Amino acid sequence: MQEFWKMTASEISDAVRSKKLSATEVTKAHLARMDEVNPKINAVVQEFPEEALLAAQQVDDAIARGEDPGVLCGVPVTVKVNVDQKGHASTNGVRLLKDLVAQDDSPVVTNIRKAGGVIVGRTNTPAFSLRWFTKNSLHGQTLNPRNKNITPGGSSGGASAAVAAGICAMGHGTDIAGSIRYPAYACGLHGLRTTFGRIPAYNASAPDRYIGAQLMAVSGPIARSISDLEISLAAMSATEMRDPWYRASPMNGDDFPKRAALTLAPDGMSIDPDVRTALVEAADKLKSAGWTIEEVDCPPMRRAANVNARLWMADTQFGQKDLIEREAEPDSQFVFEQMSLDAGTVGLESLMGALQERVGLIRQWELFLQNYPLFICPVSGELPFSQQLDVSSKEAFANVFEAQLTQRALPVIGVPSLSVATGEVRDRPVGVQLVASRFREDILLAAGKDLEKASEPISVADPDWN
Repeated sequence: MQEFWKMTASEISDAVRSKKLSATEVTKAHLARMDEVNPKINAVVQEFPEEALLAAQQVDDAIARGEDPGVLCGVPVTVKVNVDQKGHASTNGVRLLKDLVAQDDSPVVTNIRKAGGVIVGRTNTPAFSLRWFTKNSLHGQTLNPRNKNITPGGSSGGASAAVAAGICAMGHGTDIAGSIRYPAYACGLHGLRTTFGRIPAYNASAPDRYIGAQLMAVSGPIARSISDLEISLAAMSATEMRDPWYRASPMNGDDFPKRAALTLAPDGMSIDPDVRTALVEAADKLKSAGWTIEEVDCPPMRRAANVNARLWMADTQFGQKDLIEREAEPDSQFVFEQMSLDAGTVGLESLMGALQERVGLIRQWELFLQNYPLFICPVSGELPFSQQLDVSSKEAFANVFEAQLTQRALPVIGVPSLSVATGEVRDRPVGVQLVASRFREDILLAAGKDLEKASEPISVADPDWN
């Protein structure tokens, strides 16, 4: 079996479209790779090879008829288990939801299929998608294929592990407080948190979400190249009117000056020296690519993170507290308790205050991003955490929570942000975060490509431990 699983999504799409490869042989290679490495890392927790091969054959049949299947032509893709895929359980890592079988695809899954993507499996998430670590009592723990002693990230940890290990070329993730950006960072990949409203969202298997998730949770791609993010974004964001928040918007905006702001320690957050070095080196690479960089203070991060906490916990305390208690999964119970202590009991006054404050924060950030089309900041204040660090003690959780300040703050603003892998330090991946104004993913992708050109290509990881 040839190692087609080492190819990027863009390379696969081009090769299948030009008939150099068939979608079927590419899919078979990725399914074989899954058989080889998934037992070691537990990234994919729902497998359906026959269904994947049927989808691949449909792509090949379309090409034989002279049709273009779409931008993800024959690309092996994984989907996170917290979105609906017809015929499969939307478990969200929860035992109580193991039989919640979707009767229809969510819009993002519909769009992946329409673009010619071949879904090869569904990936793990922590229970309730509540952590930056991926473990639950239903599906078990996911390991990072680059280093089993560190988290693969969360909540899209299964997606990032699958992409890093070559099980798929693109992984679908969701992000309400870093769940795309942080797994990409932890696994040495690129991950795009899209603008709120860019990619349609809806799960018919469950009631509509409450206001916090409605305003902050988004889908987006995790991949090994920036071009892969670009074609995945085009596929995922196709018009789908089941989401009332969805907004059709051009993929490219007006011309922009190559001017960027750099903030090494937003709101005085603690930054590991190696993370700081990665930021400075990335800024230097962008300078060499023609960007003007100014080191400045950014608009408030802590206030935005506090708004995130209140909106998210308002949803969770009101809508999921009973389910969390009945699930009795120790890690999610501990994390929910710690997050509730941080946010406090969110009543009507607190919720209304958070919604009011959010508007002012968006205003400040949008004005800032009009002046600086690109903003550079840490993905995390620390290198990727050791496994299960957040639940090891209250003090450890507090340190993890602080390190993830930018992860928690930016979803409140609704802007797109891109986690770009830049290398490895002390056997752990490292990277930087790029931010742009709403619906300006094109700026992020342009800057990401400049960084990518100046960095080593991302390789597929081999989890070769015993």
